[in-house]
Amino acid sequence: MERRLATATRGAELLDRKQRILQRAIEGLREKADSAREAWEDQAAVAAVWLQRSAGLDGEDRINASVPADTAVAEVQWGGAMGISYPEAARCVLPAAFPSGGSSALAYAASTHRAALETAVTAAGAARALLLVSGELDATRTRQRAVENRWIPLLQEQLDGIKRKVAEQELEESLRLRWSAGIL
Repeated sequence: MERRLATATRGAELLDRKQRILQRAIEGLREKADSAREAWEDQAAVAAVWLQRSAGLDGEDRINASVPADTAVAEVQWGGAMGISYPEAARCVLPAAFPSGGSSALAYAASTHRAALETAVTAAGAARALLLVSGELDATRTRQRAVENRWIPLLQEQLDGIKRKVAEQELEESLRLRWSAGIL
């Protein structure tokens, strides 16, 4: 029982250490996600302005004709720490750009949208990493509270009960020995 209690106490200490490590990781991931989101929002705003200009100059038909036939593909490089897998990097592989035949506003709108898509994939990867690590931190906190507030007190109570029974048995044995020796 003492070994089980020692193991539970050590487990609580390890969960506390994991919490501190995850908290530091979250701070770094939060900064990365915030800066990636801001970059994406800025790039998307620029792309929206150029799309509006292109729509006024070229029209919707020419914009639709300039859409590439292939789709973009997001590639995620997974990594991890403390038993958690999360995206360390994300990038976008864009289809080859081809001349649209429209105004320079259309060409610039296409290039700004490509850049916005690349930053959006980066931002999504950073946001997903933050979400996964934050979820693991919450789960670790829950496990630590369960160990500290339920498991350790239960084991301590059982150990105290065993110690009381052993003390009672020792007292009874001592009394029996005295009775048999005629001391009492």
